[in-house]
Amino acid sequence: MTIPIRESSGPEAKTVALMALSWVLQDEDRAQRLLSLTGLEPDHLRHALGDPAVLASILDFLANHERDLLSASEALDLSPDIIVAARNRLAPPPDEM
Repeated sequence: MTIPIRESSGPEAKTVALMALSWVLQDEDRAQRLLSLTGLEPDHLRHALGDPAVLASILDFLANHERDLLSASEALDLSPDIIVAARNRLAPPPDEM
């Protein structure tokens, strides 16, 4: 499945982030590592799924750990570049703002 990423932070980037979160949560150790490294609490995560910054932090979690990025990429049938592009659409690096 190929999910196009538009110039805006529209639903495509959010969809990629939600797919990535679903993949992360399928493994308890990986899910705990996400919470530990991002500082997110489970309740906050549940209530902030529409927040682009929270979604970007999920994709940051993957982008900063190559093995997880590649595993998620394979499981979700998305290239790593699509995952990173989605992250950048949700929260552009400071020099692009």
